[in-house]
Amino acid sequence: MFRRMREDIQCIFEQDPAARSTLEVVLTYSGLHAVWAHRVAHAFYKKNMLFLARVISQISRFFTGIEIHPGATIGRRLFIDHGMGIVIGETCEIGDDVTLYQGVTLGGTGKEKGKRHPTLENNVLVASGAKVLGSITIGENSKVGAGSVVLKDVPPDSTVVGIPGTVVISNGVRVKDKHDHQNLPDPVSDICNRLENEIAELKNRLKKLEKKEGETDEYSNL
Repeated sequence: MFRRMREDIQCIFEQDPAARSTLEVVLTYSGLHAVWAHRVAHAFYKKNMLFLARVISQISRFFTGIEIHPGATIGRRLFIDHGMGIVIGETCEIGDDVTLYQGVTLGGTGKEKGKRHPTLENNVLVASGAKVLGSITIGENSKVGAGSVVLKDVPPDSTVVGIPGTVVISNGVRVKDKHDHQNLPDPVSDICNRLENEIAELKNRLKKLEKKEGETDEYSNL
């Protein structure tokens, strides 16, 4: 147990240049507190002491702002940086050396039973505000961009961005004809553009009708 705790602390020093001392990390890093509390809650969960496990997870949520269901399976050296607002669902599986930033949701998509939360393989990074939803798999060494909503599997060694999430880099090679952070799909803008085109077309039709009516009036006056 103490070896795992030392490993967690060392992981923070490797990932966060702002970490200055072991005492500071142990006392002030809420992500570390949430991971340690989850290990206790998960141990009770596996012993079918579900109520006690849930109480521990909710106390941890109150103090850290990070909600990890006691049923979630978490690997070694999970690094949660500025973790406020993170939610990790019951059937979520997280591998080793995963990094999560604030506002990340690893959740489900509805009321389905069984495996309904994502699987994050080793060395995955999920950036701020990203949502990974459903029983999908994020492959090893992959990255999820900030604010993305991922609903489909992501292959290993890939980078996914946008709403819905689209793979823009695979095995270190940029995927052509895909959206990037500077050119994300905007459904509201698309609808507005379509409405503008329809209004312009209606105006043209109206002008044609008015022109025909004017010609008809001229002929009637003759």
